[in-house]
Amino acid sequence: MVFIKKPSLDELNDTRMHTMVDHLGIEFTQIGDDFLQGTMPVDYRTKQPMGSLHGGANVALAETLGSVAASLTIDQQKQACVGLEINANHLKSVREGIVIGTAKPIHLGKSTQVWEIKIENLAGQLCCISRITMAILDKK
Repeated sequence: MVFIKKPSLDELNDTRMHTMVDHLGIEFTQIGDDFLQGTMPVDYRTKQPMGSLHGGANVALAETLGSVAASLTIDQQKQACVGLEINANHLKSVREGIVIGTAKPIHLGKSTQVWEIKIENLAGQLCCISRITMAILDKK
């Protein structure tokens, strides 16, 4: 198990209230021993003008899942996680429904972490793949 702290889904979802995560409709749906999963609707909040899911919304989902997952692997009283870099490859457009993102660790170091986030449509087709690098900082 990679998570030091494994909160309930209700606890995780409570943290999103009154944030961009809440505004975009992102919800945490599953937490396993080595992954965090969430969904995001494809609707007026997340579409670009041509009617497809906005690439920036994909990145917001990926960063949310990767950042929250990373924060669950550290002692939050002593350390904090901040994003250093994120990238995303948009592979398939989505026009309706929801997308499902799953974050899994690639590297869990003392000062950095790397997480891969796969975003799929309801048919299980890969729509976006992202990687986020997190810095682990000691609190002062």
